[in-house]
Amino acid sequence: MTNEEFINEFKILKHQLIESYFSSDTDISRIKGLKDAGLSEEQIVLVRNLAGEILTDALYTILLGLDGCASIGEKQTEFKIEDEDGNILAGGDLESLAWETFHGSNT
Repeated sequence: MTNEEFINEFKILKHQLIESYFSSDTDISRIKGLKDAGLSEEQIVLVRNLAGEILTDALYTILLGLDGCASIGEKQTEFKIEDEDGNILAGGDLESLAWETFHGSNT
């Protein structure tokens, strides 16, 4: 797996989580709870956007943490990431790829 493929998996995960939480036909949907709490459709859209921003920040920070560019919790260290075939992701490259993936023009 390449660095690009690895980071893209995080972007796919973000999309899947947002779609699942904010679709009424999934097991983890939160739409009913939001409507039961009295939120309007406009407010639900705001919550969805906020959830997207939170996931972006969290997943981006995890990627930076794995690359050694940020802490995950209180500790900052670089990790060696290896796929099931033994291919090691190139360290030091995740930061710029993650930025482009989560904050770039085609997010």
